[in-house]
Amino acid sequence: MYIVHGFNYINIIYSYYNLMTKKLYFNDMYGKEFDGRIEYIEGNKIILDKTLFYPTSGGQPNDTGIIKNGDKLYNVIDVYKEGENIIHVLDNSDGLAVNDQIHGKINWERRYIHMRYHTAVHIIDGVVDNNYDGQGFLTGGQIYDNKARVDFSFDAIDKQLIENIIENANKIVTKGLSVFQREMARDEALKIPGLARTGPGMELIQKLDQVRIIEIDNFDFQADGGTHVANTREVGKIVIQKVENKGKGHKRLAFSLD
Repeated sequence: MYIVHGFNYINIIYSYYNLMTKKLYFNDMYGKEFDGRIEYIEGNKIILDKTLFYPTSGGQPNDTGIIKNGDKLYNVIDVYKEGENIIHVLDNSDGLAVNDQIHGKINWERRYIHMRYHTAVHIIDGVVDNNYDGQGFLTGGQIYDNKARVDFSFDAIDKQLIENIIENANKIVTKGLSVFQREMARDEALKIPGLARTGPGMELIQKLDQVRIIEIDNFDFQADGGTHVANTREVGKIVIQKVENKGKGHKRLAFSLD
């Protein structure tokens, strides 16, 4: 018996993989509530025809919130991707059925802080790409509810260099640059240097028909599947919390936002 994240593979092979959740959060990053329909249920996990709930992906944590069906409320405690579908894990699914109409509401405070941190990571990445091209780059990052971290790989790097990067990042924040998303065809995207700044990112672009781009006006653009604020001022001040050594030429920065 094969299990896919708790879904019975035999039961769903003919139905589950024919589904495709419409990702409302791609084009409506400030959306807080939506109406949808249940397309599949397995235990306390459901698939909807569309959703604003963001799944854990690319270093950004999942949304939480509630789903309402009639007068019953269900807590959404986890959200993750499975193929083209978004799996919503509920505290329970008692009383729910396929084709039920639901109303979903995300925990906006949690989502918005993730948006601010995600945009901050892009700003830091943009500073490195614009000012230190060929000298170093970001190798990864992770967002939390009250902080984020990024990993740097440079030929030579010290705390002063990181402080300079964050100083320049905060200058971008205060400029109030527009942040927006757009899409382009895969063949066009593959011609743009630096659109994906990691090997796995470039491999992902090669598998997509349309590539989603997050652009910070006249500053940075890169392939990305996360949610972001609409203006860099919304990020707030980037504050260094801790710098760790991760081997020669490698540093890890933990930061918070004021």
